[in-house]
Amino acid sequence: MVVATGFFDGVHIGHRLVIEQLVAVAKARGDESLIITFWPHPRNVLQKDASSLRLLTSLDEKKRMLQSLGVDNLEVIGFTREFSRLSAEEYLKDYVMDRFGGTSIILGYDNRMGSDSPDSADVASVAERLGLDVIRAAQISSGAGMAVSSTWIRTMISAGNVEAAADMLGYGYFLHGVVVAGNRIGRTIGFPTANMQLYEPLKLVPGNGVYFVSVETLGRQYYGMCNVGRRPTVGNGNSVTIETNIFGFDEDIYGLDITVTFLKRIRCETKYVSLEALKEQLTKDRSLCEEFL
Repeated sequence: MVVATGFFDGVHIGHRLVIEQLVAVAKARGDESLIITFWPHPRNVLQKDASSLRLLTSLDEKKRMLQSLGVDNLEVIGFTREFSRLSAEEYLKDYVMDRFGGTSIILGYDNRMGSDSPDSADVASVAERLGLDVIRAAQISSGAGMAVSSTWIRTMISAGNVEAAADMLGYGYFLHGVVVAGNRIGRTIGFPTANMQLYEPLKLVPGNGVYFVSVETLGRQYYGMCNVGRRPTVGNGNSVTIETNIFGFDEDIYGLDITVTFLKRIRCETKYVSLEALKEQLTKDRSLCEEFL
């Protein structure tokens, strides 16, 4: 069994490089490939700031993405405080080798594991000492020449830079949820919106602003513009809403699934003096978004 192990949040282009190598090596050897991942995130279990951590993918999204890359087997280990006490050697011996039958392991440039948290070079030494065949994956950079990491992608998305995030992810960042009732103010000014409640509350929401987006609902794809924020013009307190005006769409989708993919941030969220002023700005926003079609 050829193994790769990690949290793989976002399943970004760096992860995909490791997984492509995993699948290729296993096939070349006539062996099976295995990904071992974890849930929840170690920080959610171990650190005091756990409540502030937001993730790029839910567990279901991550599993679906990993399985789509041609991996033969996928195992999810529940991450607990007890599990976190394992050293790198204990994890490799007890789980990778004894429990899952691993004989080879693909290590990324920044693979760390175990309570002793050695760097990737030391992990390789431990693995080789245990008798695992170690295969080193190459480091990958984004088109801008930056090292790709889930942490950096989260930073980009939080800042609203969804285009840079997409460059590192290899796909447009998306949110998935259910359409819920809002206050229907948008409909009164000619811009009805679908208000989203996330299925996974730990998903990272892009920074406040207005975005050009693609939308999937009712089994079809549309384009639109999405406001993320506190809606200062109409008053929304401190709660953040995700509301999307879908172009050329006027169907009742309350209670139905919706996926919004963030393609480009077009402006910051702004408070306007009146609904009429907001309507004028939304008209400009829609015209700008339509230029991208």
